[in-house]
Amino acid sequence: MKKLLLVYVALIGLFMLYVYHAHFKEPVANPWDTRGLQGDLNETYMMITFQSGMDYWKRCLKGFEDAAQALNVTVEYRGAAQYDIQEQITVLEQAIAKNPAGIAISAIDPVALTDTINKAVDAGIPIVLFDSGAPDSHAHSFLGTNNYNAGMNAAYKMAELLEGEGEVAVITLPNQLNHQERTTGFKETLEAEFPAIEVVAVEDGRGDSLHSRRVAHQLLEDYPNLAGIFATEANGGVGVGDAVRLESRAGEIQIISFDTDKGTLDLVDEGIISATLAQGTWNMGYWSLTYLFHLHHGLTEPQILQTREEAPLPLYVDTGITIVTDENVDYYYAD
Repeated sequence: MKKLLLVYVALIGLFMLYVYHAHFKEPVANPWDTRGLQGDLNETYMMITFQSGMDYWKRCLKGFEDAAQALNVTVEYRGAAQYDIQEQITVLEQAIAKNPAGIAISAIDPVALTDTINKAVDAGIPIVLFDSGAPDSHAHSFLGTNNYNAGMNAAYKMAELLEGEGEVAVITLPNQLNHQERTTGFKETLEAEFPAIEVVAVEDGRGDSLHSRRVAHQLLEDYPNLAGIFATEANGGVGVGDAVRLESRAGEIQIISFDTDKGTLDLVDEGIISATLAQGTWNMGYWSLTYLFHLHHGLTEPQILQTREEAPLPLYVDTGITIVTDENVDYYYAD
């Protein structure tokens, strides 16, 4: 009887202990529960680009800054001033030396930046790529336009403008992965679906409007029957537009460009550029910082781009494109 009583006493004691822990003892606070996803202003994330003064980066940086405001962290913007691979490598090395909480970078070259990106990851600095990738690097994610599909859309638009036949050329940046993909998507779509449209030349515009203008003048001289030019980036599109205007061939040469800087939009509005492809640049910046924050705080398990299974964050995010013409160009000025 005494043993049974002791058993009852022990069971009652265990039950009371359970009630205390379950209902009365204050749980250990989870900081994310009490203040949401909030960092520290001493926590600095960096965005690195090239040709850092281009209008194109403004919307990327705005998205990065908007995410920083929401997460209560600090951001810095750095970049190579020119279209120079070694300069961007130097900027990235300098960023690594500062040991930031994370780095978002648009790679000027898909191969040349790989070792330095890997150096940052090996040092414990989270890296995400945006706009232009380095697929063999150890970066955790890539956020940007599906550039092959963008080139494909440019091909469809060019075919529509030329009514399915004519000679066209491409002015691009041949060493940059995103531009390679745009060019390939454009060429392969025309070859497969519009065989009466011939791509007669692919030229390097060097990401510079003056050089692209000179290249366009030469193309117009070398190919008197040229009917269209696809410029895979904004400075190239402006240069092509200037060349066509100077030769008084507006409306005769169909131009498809990329992005929505003011110079490009003005040429679309004037009818010199027939169409331009608008990218989801704000999304690139906003989600790049959001990803870096999660990686820095251990809210997700880090992966690398080569690991395609069971990745905790999307390894690739298509931030989308839309086609801008003189019919909807006014909306993009407000952007």
